[in-house]
Amino acid sequence: MKTLALILIVTLVSFSCSNKEADEKKIEANMENEKKAIYATIENETKAFFDRNYDAWKNTYAQTDYAFQAWSNRDGTFDSNVGWDDIDNQIGKYITDNPEKSHPKVERKNIKYKFYGDNVAYLTWDQFNSDGAEKNFHHSKEVRLMEKISGQWKIVCVSAFWDYKNIIPSSKLPMIQKIANESRGKNKI
Repeated sequence: MKTLALILIVTLVSFSCSNKEADEKKIEANMENEKKAIYATIENETKAFFDRNYDAWKNTYAQTDYAFQAWSNRDGTFDSNVGWDDIDNQIGKYITDNPEKSHPKVERKNIKYKFYGDNVAYLTWDQFNSDGAEKNFHHSKEVRLMEKISGQWKIVCVSAFWDYKNIIPSSKLPMIQKIANESRGKNKI
């Protein structure tokens, strides 16, 4: 009787462990799919903005009163907008007033994801933004807060801090990116 009970316990523990491993693999695969979907939204927003495609750009945002954007300017000042109406008025006007495409090449490194439940994610990364001729790049530190709305990942918050002073020649970009990879968490590259 003791042997039968022991066999039953071992079988149940084994079954429980194999189910746990399968569940963990399923969760991990789902997280990778969510990361891909988030990244696609970010890629679409960047491309749409730099291509001056207003409708595609607008589609990537959470159009809420708590949406937020902030970025640094060349002259050392910053701009920010709170709420979709403010963002749409300022950026929509900017896209209309500046129809020429810009920054044809954008590279991202050191992307970090932090999920807060199933519907909110926080991301940070280093971004390298080319000039029109793709001869020089500007480095920026980027932050996004994403929210899943009606099954789609939308941008809730953009913070982008560009280093306008230190231009990176394209020939030096791989070296700078390597340094960025090695100096994660530090303020300067």
